[in-house]
Amino acid sequence: MGKRLVAVGVVLAFLVGVPAGPAGAVGAELSAAFSRSSVWSTGYGGQVVVANAGDVESSGWVVEFDLPPGSSVANAWSSALTRDGQHYRFANAGFNGRVSPGGTVSFGFTVSGLGLPTGCTVAGVPCEGGGPVPDTSAPTAPAGPRVTGVTATSVSLAWGASSDDVGVADYQVLRGSTAVASATSTAVTVGGLLPSTAYAFTVRARDAAGNVSGASAEVAVTTGAGGSAVDVATTAQLQAALAAAVPGQAIRMAAGVYRGAFVITRPGTAAAPVTLTGPADAVLVNDGPSGSAPSCPTPTPGWDPGYGLWLHDAPHWNLVGFTVRESKKGIVVDNSHHTVIDHVRVHHVDEEAVHFRRSSADGVLRDSAISHTGLAQPGYGEAVYLGSANSNWACHGNSGGVDRSDRVQVLGNRIGPGVAAEHVDVKEGTFDGVIRGNTFDGTGISGQNSADSWVDVKGVGYTIEGNTGTFAAPGTFANGYETHNPATTPSFPNGCGTVWRDNRSDLGGVGQYAIRITSTSKCAGAPNVVHASNTATGAVNGLTNIPVTP
Repeated sequence: MGKRLVAVGVVLAFLVGVPAGPAGAVGAELSAAFSRSSVWSTGYGGQVVVANAGDVESSGWVVEFDLPPGSSVANAWSSALTRDGQHYRFANAGFNGRVSPGGTVSFGFTVSGLGLPTGCTVAGVPCEGGGPVPDTSAPTAPAGPRVTGVTATSVSLAWGASSDDVGVADYQVLRGSTAVASATSTAVTVGGLLPSTAYAFTVRARDAAGNVSGASAEVAVTTGAGGSAVDVATTAQLQAALAAAVPGQAIRMAAGVYRGAFVITRPGTAAAPVTLTGPADAVLVNDGPSGSAPSCPTPTPGWDPGYGLWLHDAPHWNLVGFTVRESKKGIVVDNSHHTVIDHVRVHHVDEEAVHFRRSSADGVLRDSAISHTGLAQPGYGEAVYLGSANSNWACHGNSGGVDRSDRVQVLGNRIGPGVAAEHVDVKEGTFDGVIRGNTFDGTGISGQNSADSWVDVKGVGYTIEGNTGTFAAPGTFANGYETHNPATTPSFPNGCGTVWRDNRSDLGGVGQYAIRITSTSKCAGAPNVVHASNTATGAVNGLTNIPVTP
């Protein structure tokens, strides 16, 4: 647990019987307890808990303190902040001024610099006392990671448990700096790997407060041999190899430009996925569309939709290393669960870059680069599109009338600049995905078709953590992350239950909030949670428009 900073005079209380004037009711006994909820090399997140030990409800409160030169409050939430030099005044927001007897409210802020508050007062009276102190102690590093199983496309790992003063919440397995798997136990299987390839992994632990341990020792392993390999160097060879692909096979592209329609309809299996691989200068280009389109997209003789690469009813494929460009859409994944897209580049496409559609669940997009999308239709130029709008479920709602592209993970990608719509658009009816460790460059976002944020979440129960987002002109930018709550049939708690943790946002002096939650009342049963470990700079209004969770 963290320690109270009494020595620097920042954990203080309003004494019994001191009139609060317009900021409090006579008879209220208020205390203000400061603690640091998170700390990094150039600043920290702070929280103040205002408690009422009296027998009369307060009608408002004001907390004031000073920061030393070189430190400043970057943003605040759940309060109205004013500043005079190094002196900061936090008045209650409209929703949290009344503190009932025995009750508490809180507000938070981030500080640029490491200087701690001094001279804290509540309604002009020196503070003293305490409040709940957030957990700031990280778990110990996991011990002795070891390999417990190897296949051609997966590695099973186990490790010794970490310890924590409160309790370990989960473990993350990293390949380099990208978290590729997570588990609440001390074992996991990492899938989507290439045959006969060397990998190295580390493990770190995390507690419920978001504190992260150091990394474990590295464990190295080489995957087993796969099935047959097919080498291709021309468009015709590639099209023939895709049409004849069998489970366990690796199709290896030589460097060069492959121009044409590339459709995958042959499935792999969980034990023997199919791999399409090539260097970054193996480039897929589609000059379509052409021909007469069916009412809903499905492979049809004589019709080319113009997709750079299209998987249709083809689960268990690994797509590795190559580039897709100059196509109507980049990579479209239809009814093809367990598709892994790894170290792929998609750029200069007319519409979206990567689309998991028609219940393409359990997919992964990792360590890839996407830029310059929406060249023909900016409002439809998403970098990553998860699911389908409910208006398109008639075509793509193949799971009980819904597009259930659930549990897709977007990990460690570089997205932008030149992405004309959302960097990740999470559609209604999708559940439990992960957006982690990505870099979002919002330069060039168009604002068309409500495309004015890095991430728009209309799905349910997502985890969004460890991402870094920036914005600079040109572009139209409203907020870093947004939620929306469209009504659907069947009904879901759309736009609810998502957790934001450890995201860093620079809104360039333009964006209103780093994280804007559209509705709390529609998510009463599955609230969205914004942790204090998120930070924001250059925000017009601050980190978020809802109370922050330590």
